[in-house]
Amino acid sequence: EVQLVEPGGGLVQAGGSLRLSCVASGFTDDDYAIGWFRQVPGKEREGVSCMYFGDGSTHYADSVKGRFTISSDNAKNTVYLQMTRLKPEDTAVYYCAQAVCDSDYDLIVLAESGSWGQGTQVTVSS
Repeated sequence: EVQLVEPGGGLVQAGGSLRLSCVASGFTDDDYAIGWFRQVPGKEREGVSCMYFGDGSTHYADSVKGRFTISSDNAKNTVYLQMTRLKPEDTAVYYCAQAVCDSDYDLIVLAESGSWGQGTQVTVSS
């Protein structure tokens, strides 16, 4: 069983930084990707960033390029999303999930075998 838990989140001022963590378990090899997604009430959930563990490749939405960094600590089965230069429009509930991650096709979407956790709230005040 694949489980993803997203501790972290919180309130931060515009221009500040925050790091989200996603603890992943249940994967038996490196042929998978983890993505970070976010959703604002009334809007569709959007892919923010992803990492494919087979080759370590990463991909970012244009809205966060240069500000957010996805990384992993394989020993801790943890994927991080380091968010810097945060903007009020980054305010959302953030989720991690098993993803389809493809920079060639600009894809950060939920994998067929993926599912949503409860997410973590990130609020950026102006």
